[in-house]
Amino acid sequence: MDSAAIDRFEASRGRLASLAYRLLGSAADAEDAVQDTFLRWQSADRDRVEVPEAWLTRVVTHLCIDRLRSARARHERAAGDWLPEPLLEGDPMLGPADTFEQRESVSLAVLTLLERLSPVERAAYVLREAFSYPHAEIAGILDITESASQQHVHRARRRVAAERRGGGEVDPASARRVVEEFLAAATSGRTERLVALLTDDVTAVSDGAGLAKRLLRYNTRERVASYVRAGFKPTAAKRRLAGGSPALHIALLNGSPAVIAVVEGRVVGAVAFDVSDGKVASLRGIATADRLTRLNETWQQHEPDAPVISAW
Repeated sequence: MDSAAIDRFEASRGRLASLAYRLLGSAADAEDAVQDTFLRWQSADRDRVEVPEAWLTRVVTHLCIDRLRSARARHERAAGDWLPEPLLEGDPMLGPADTFEQRESVSLAVLTLLERLSPVERAAYVLREAFSYPHAEIAGILDITESASQQHVHRARRRVAAERRGGGEVDPASARRVVEEFLAAATSGRTERLVALLTDDVTAVSDGAGLAKRLLRYNTRERVASYVRAGFKPTAAKRRLAGGSPALHIALLNGSPAVIAVVEGRVVGAVAFDVSDGKVASLRGIATADRLTRLNETWQQHEPDAPVISAW
């Protein structure tokens, strides 16, 4: 390829990566999809491509749909035993964040809910909500009718709205204060205060640091409080597993407040929160190493706030 063709692709790379991440929920898979798109661009008859951006969007979208439909992906994501890969605030892969719909479409909560949609419904929803494509263009990208695009987006919106926990947008400063109070209660053993900070319908899910075959799920305030208290109680075994005594930071992951455990600059775990009306509505614990790869890379490139707990 000549430099102009490469430059044209590179100008779209960030948007393609953001689209692929929203569709796949994995930064590594998104990067693979973008690289495969580059290879298609490299071998294409580019003189016949009238609108390169549209062509690239179509290719990366179909590559992502193929991945979502693959037997391996269906097995990995079966029965919801899968959590999205978290991204640190400011990561360019998070993409556009000018509107509430754009910010919500990349939240861990919505990325998890999108797993329940068909691949085409998921693609239509993301193209519309996150990138504001008109239905006529979505129809062309997905090889469906404009009416079908409208129906897919409508069904997806209805499904997300019905199952989304926490409701509308939350002020980051207020959410951080709730998480700080929550962390103080969790690490001090004040179970009563911990229960009081949870909504009546709170849920928690954890990947068990990759040690469990399935995701660990908890509901009811008492069960979630017990899980959290046990999880945040430091032990020698946990420190050995983490490779040391972690510092606990509060930061934003996919727009949500999160507690991030760091050992010598290396992220070893994260707990992301959905906050509603001053209480915690849900928690997601992620500590499997391959789900923290990109978070580790971006963490080491930014200046974190001082830890809330310097040695856990």
